Amino acid sequence: MSGGIVAVTSLALEARIALGPGVSVICSQGSHLAAHLESAIGRGVSGIISFGIAGGLAPGLVAGQWVAATAIRTAQQLFPTDRAWTRCLIERLPGAVNAEIVGLDAPVAGPADKRLLHAQTGAAAVDTESHIAARIAAAHRVPFVACRAIIDAADTLLPPAALVGLRPDGTADVAAVFRSVLQQPSQLPALVRTALDAWIARAALYRGRRMLGAGLGFPQFGDGVADIRASARAEPDAVALDQDLASPPPAAARAR
Repeated sequence: MSGGIVAVTSLALEARIALGPGVSVICSQGSHLAAHLESAIGRGVSGIISFGIAGGLAPGLVAGQWVAATAIRTAQQLFPTDRAWTRCLIERLPGAVNAEIVGLDAPVAGPADKRLLHAQTGAAAVDTESHIAARIAAAHRVPFVACRAIIDAADTLLPPAALVGLRPDGTADVAAVFRSVLQQPSQLPALVRTALDAWIARAALYRGRRMLGAGLGFPQFGDGVADIRASARAEPDAVALDQDLASPPPAAARAR
């Protein structure tokens, strides 16, 4: 294929970090994500990467630690990632864990639920975009990988405010966060911890993006892979390029 790399995210912050030479970004969720990704593949892409944050399931994983997926697991299917590309991710991200990621349509907030999901699947992490991207990439035989930084560890509870603080465009809904805190003030300590973990994960994303370099570690980057940043800007509903990086961190924990 002659197209570039497409990075799949659901947060505006993730999108801004991922964007770069040869890399466009689709920042969306659910059926909208699937539709945008199908459209991008129709124009031609060389590879798809699920990039951003994830919730930790395996004991010992901490905020800021990277997981490069061996496969994406769903309730019915297992989608292996591209081996050569995944190997490049591991080589460029010291300490990255090479393990399965499970994809779900809804967040996993409580430690008990995380432990159960880990026991059922063996996955090290969970997110809400990778399974959508993996399914579509497999259907079109496009190379696919997933590279995610942990935001909440397996023993960390995500408070309600962290799960409501996201608008459809991936930016923080500050008013929703404040309403949730006013309705349930007891969640404030957990929300503060989530905010701190979010800053750690954010820093990891920036460092990891620099280490992955142009093409987000794609092995054949530069060999006929176009710089498609301009085409990314042509789809404002699908990409998030101009969002405020100062958005409150709790929203970053919304889907893990």
